[in-house]
Amino acid sequence: MRKSFLLKVLFLVIALAVVIAVIAGTMRNSFGGDAVGGGRTQTFFEQFVIAGGPIVWFVLLPMSLITVYLGVEHSLSIRRKKLVPWGIGDRIVAIIRQYGPGQLEARISEQNDFVSVAAVKALGQGRGDWLRMRSQLAESLQEQAWGLLRRIEWVNLIGNVSPMVGLFGTVFGMIKLFNAIVLAGGQPQPAQLAEGISVALVTTFWGLFIAIPAMAVHGVFRNRIETLVNDAVVEAENIVPEIRRSLKVQKPAEAQRVGEAKQPIRELRRKSVRTTTESLHPRK
Repeated sequence: MRKSFLLKVLFLVIALAVVIAVIAGTMRNSFGGDAVGGGRTQTFFEQFVIAGGPIVWFVLLPMSLITVYLGVEHSLSIRRKKLVPWGIGDRIVAIIRQYGPGQLEARISEQNDFVSVAAVKALGQGRGDWLRMRSQLAESLQEQAWGLLRRIEWVNLIGNVSPMVGLFGTVFGMIKLFNAIVLAGGQPQPAQLAEGISVALVTTFWGLFIAIPAMAVHGVFRNRIETLVNDAVVEAENIVPEIRRSLKVQKPAEAQRVGEAKQPIRELRRKSVRTTTESLHPRK
């Protein structure tokens, strides 16, 4: 929880710094940057951020920051150490053998890995039936996998949308270009065409620059989730036989305790019947 909070704060600070840098660069370019043709060369920031216009400043640049944030957050949360710790199946089996299945939920309820969450749900909703427990175990693993896949789907969404935003900027830049030609009477100066060309090319650049890493990150995390879920299924399959064995041992013990409880009742009934019979037929 603390790492997630610090990560969000760091992301907000970086985003604020980038926005301030864009605004400062735009103001500097507006008030003192007209001497580009007089020997001053444009910087990378001016060429690929300021020249892109509002589509880059307020849409594509925030999308790139969100992609970085999601990539870092998923790197911290979707890990084997956190989701499928080594030997988790053996530890759960050891708890079942030592304390029984009834104490398992209390001892692993605070753990958030795949196998522990599935085992707690299986024992809580299995109702003592190991076939039902096995079904609940598989269902819980599937639900957790789908939950993680939905989380990384935001990265896939950004990877699919950013090229479209870049294409929108390209069309917008071409419209500005043709408007400049019309206003110049068909003979515009190169400087008049530069703004439209910059918007058209820079937005396309940013759209591809965001989409390629986003799609790659989504593919990496999707494969990682599938691998971790498969490993969790293997660990869970080792727990099911132990739960079944514990239930088989537990049921005869419960039946024996119930039988011992019923035996004094039968003896009491026999004594009461005997005393009643003796009272009806007194000895002479």
